[in-house]
Amino acid sequence: MSETRKEKSSDGETKPQTSFVNKFFRGSKLRSSKAERRKEGNDLRTTDCQPGDETQETATLVTAKPLPSEMEPGRRMEKNEQFLQKLGKNAVDKCLDLNNCRLTTADVREMVTLLPFLPDLEKLDISWNDFIGGTLHSITEQMHLVSKLKSLRLSSCRLTTDDVRALGEALKAVPDLEELNLSWNSNVGGNLPLILQNFQAGSKIHVLELVDCALTSEDGEFVGQLLPMLQSLEVLDLSINRNIGGSLDSIAQGLKRASTLKVLKLQSCGLSQKSVKLLDAAFRYLGELRKLDLSCNKELGGGFEDSPAQVATLEHLAVLDLHQCSLTVGDVVSLTQIIPLLSSLRELDLSANKKMGSSSENLLSRLRFLPALTSLLINNCALERETFTALAEASVHLPALEVLSLSWNKCVGGNLKLLLETLKLSTSLHVLRLSSCSLVTEDVALLASVIHTGHLARLQKLDLSYNDSICDAGWAIFCQNVWLLKELTELDISLRPSTFRDCGQWFRHLLCAVTRLPEITEIGMKRWILPPSLEEELQCFDRDHRSSIHFDHGGRQ
Repeated sequence: MSETRKEKSSDGETKPQTSFVNKFFRGSKLRSSKAERRKEGNDLRTTDCQPGDETQETATLVTAKPLPSEMEPGRRMEKNEQFLQKLGKNAVDKCLDLNNCRLTTADVREMVTLLPFLPDLEKLDISWNDFIGGTLHSITEQMHLVSKLKSLRLSSCRLTTDDVRALGEALKAVPDLEELNLSWNSNVGGNLPLILQNFQAGSKIHVLELVDCALTSEDGEFVGQLLPMLQSLEVLDLSINRNIGGSLDSIAQGLKRASTLKVLKLQSCGLSQKSVKLLDAAFRYLGELRKLDLSCNKELGGGFEDSPAQVATLEHLAVLDLHQCSLTVGDVVSLTQIIPLLSSLRELDLSANKKMGSSSENLLSRLRFLPALTSLLINNCALERETFTALAEASVHLPALEVLSLSWNKCVGGNLKLLLETLKLSTSLHVLRLSSCSLVTEDVALLASVIHTGHLARLQKLDLSYNDSICDAGWAIFCQNVWLLKELTELDISLRPSTFRDCGQWFRHLLCAVTRLPEITEIGMKRWILPPSLEEELQCFDRDHRSSIHFDHGGRQ
């Protein structure tokens, strides 16, 4: 989940760029290529940073353009038409998405001059633009002109303390705001009341996202006091704020008055055993909750002991994420009683809880009572043969299963046959991950046989990486049959980082198969060393398919 910011130029100055209008006109192609490098970053850290020589410009950003009321109607209409024409968007009057566009201070200035011509704007997204930091006041001073705004997204903008103060004042002018995202702005921490102090009873806010904002324990206390006023709140994400665990008592009390809440995310928030009991007392008031994420709280282990009863009352809960929570044997015993009662559960993540390996047989066997389950992630749980057998037997009763991850459970190796009936009956399986499972040649031959008989036809992603014990004959059998997975988009057969092996003649079967897979885009086979003849064949293949298929082999020692 880690991610780093894009680097600025080495001299600290902003390179000349075209106007943001022209950049936006280029549309999704520009943003999508950058988004691949700038997507979710749970380990991002933001710092106050003034952008070199451009800091002198920020003081002059307040627009001197006349407001719409001061401009002749004909002239105003002409400006609007020109603006829409440049953007190439008919609906831009309601949605302005400049997410990850590398806006400069000059771009911000131009955007500010155009805001008066967008009185019906409902969504403004300027996330992942570093130069917003220090210039936000120029936008917030025009906020009253877009009073119909419903969604404001400012994640990862390097907001300064002054930006935070200005935003808090500006939010008075947008009473219909329904979504606010300030994630990955470290200066929100310690200053949260300055932003949200004007949220009063009757606020229309539906979504509040404050991921990795360096929130303090005092901020957590404030959130707890604020929650009863947010009677329309449906999504609350406080993830990766490790200091709010100490104020969870206040937050839990506030949650008792948040009856409309549907999503609660507290990933990596420093939760403890006591936290589980505090939250459990609030669950009885959260009858609409659909998603609960308590993952990556390593001190939480033991909190589910003594059977917290209210979790089982969440009859609409569809997603439960408890990965990397150091669950104890006692937790597993309690969850064995709770999880099968969550009849609406569709996604369950218990990954990276290694004590499950010897204690989860009963829990896994009772998953059969969750027929709506579509995603089951249980990788790296140190499963033993008995627990894997229980899981395999239960999985036959999960007809809706679309995602199954068993990676990093060594007991799967040599025992994949236990899943044979599930693999044959699963008509919905889209993702199958068996990375580092100590698979042997017989396992991959079994998988090839299942594919050959027409099963797994819906499979889109298959991960067999880090299974170094499979011989060339096994890979040959697999590659001769993989072409039957017509919906496959990603395949990974990479070797472990410490292992390099010569690629056998089976690679030709793989190349042939890929030409018959209409949806394939990514083939991972890192650390397989191609001999010169196969390297030449791959180069020829790349020339013919460079626009659609990427072979990531990196086979060089």
